Amino acid sequence: MAAAPSPSVPACGDLPAAVSAFADAFVDFAVSGIFFPATSPPSPSPPPPPTTPTTFLPSPSRLVAIGDLHGDLPKSLSALRLAGLVPPSSSPDSSPSASASWAAGPTLAVQLGDILDRGGDELRLLYLLRRLALSAEARGGAFLPILGNHEVMNVSGDFRFATPQGLQEFSAWAGWYRAGLAIKRRCGEHLDPQPRNPFLGVPKSFPGVKPEFWDGMRSRLAALRPDGPIARRFLADLPTVLVVGDSVFVHGGLLEANVEYGLERINAEVSEWIRGEGGDNGRAPEYVRGRDAVVWLRRFSDGFNCDCKRLEGVLGMIPGARRMVMGHTIQTVGINAVCSAQAVRVDVGLSRGCGNGLPEVLEINAGGAEVRVITTPPSEAWMYRKQEVEKVAATVTEKTGEVKDGLALLVRESHGLKEVGVKA
Repeated sequence: MAAAPSPSVPACGDLPAAVSAFADAFVDFAVSGIFFPATSPPSPSPPPPPTTPTTFLPSPSRLVAIGDLHGDLPKSLSALRLAGLVPPSSSPDSSPSASASWAAGPTLAVQLGDILDRGGDELRLLYLLRRLALSAEARGGAFLPILGNHEVMNVSGDFRFATPQGLQEFSAWAGWYRAGLAIKRRCGEHLDPQPRNPFLGVPKSFPGVKPEFWDGMRSRLAALRPDGPIARRFLADLPTVLVVGDSVFVHGGLLEANVEYGLERINAEVSEWIRGEGGDNGRAPEYVRGRDAVVWLRRFSDGFNCDCKRLEGVLGMIPGARRMVMGHTIQTVGINAVCSAQAVRVDVGLSRGCGNGLPEVLEINAGGAEVRVITTPPSEAWMYRKQEVEKVAATVTEKTGEVKDGLALLVRESHGLKEVGVKA
């Protein structure tokens, strides 16, 4: 007797988009504990071409600004809750997805960059902030991080301020990412485009760095180099400069030459570089390199002797601009303003990796007419260990190029690690 035919089993060729979507969701949840909303049904076609980051937006009814986060998830959540952007910590659902649920209606919130470095929650923060942005969009609001100098440094392969915990987080990501690649490759030639291995061409050893950190270095470099999966997904569409109504948001600051060059042009060129499509032989664009770069400038944020006349001139070149809101430079007194409130500085040294400052956020209402600082109430301030930030400033010496923390703890020799080369 002839054997009965085996039940019909769908060929993998019929399911490539579903398999790829499952692999991506599997990796996302394994790394961050967060599920992202998926397209339904999963599209078998290639993703649409990337768009240029937003540069100009009208004034919302409520505008919030949050300073540097530096790899500290608990303190970042404290700032988000303080601003009313996410549910309070007493919410019965304390899952990561609940923490990324938008609770602020039509509010527009800007985060001033420096999500990376100095802490061990960098990837979890990137995932949480992206999920929060999607939740905000679905509920009539917006959450828009911008790029800081530490994002630019990491895409450039400069890991001087990475921590051992941060490297471990990227090592764990690499393991899950490889597992996701293995799932996708079960479909063989049916996947279009074919999954790319981001680890190809990345060095396996790093002279001067302790061998126990080599895997973390390799994983970080694969993830964050131009066109790396983390860089492309979480950083490439972020603006470097964002103008919302009468407020200019930039991590470091703007000078006349930046405005003349074109804010939209800067955003587009930095985005192209992060996607691996531009730059000078892989180098970052000129306006995000050097002491006077838009992500490095301290002229309007360092101390109270600000060049107010020059700031007024720069703002005068941007139609309707009344204030420049900046991060980058730790403010030991909390969020403050100088130059008749034309320079607003919001980096409070929030992260436990660089100050452990008291959470504060800036709020701008009534189309820019009302500006106030929301600070942690005294009843909650006891939870935070307020360090002497001047001591931190003596060791966090990006301005001089000396390395006293981060990767300096990992290297064998006295010299610091600069850019890490990657073979094409």
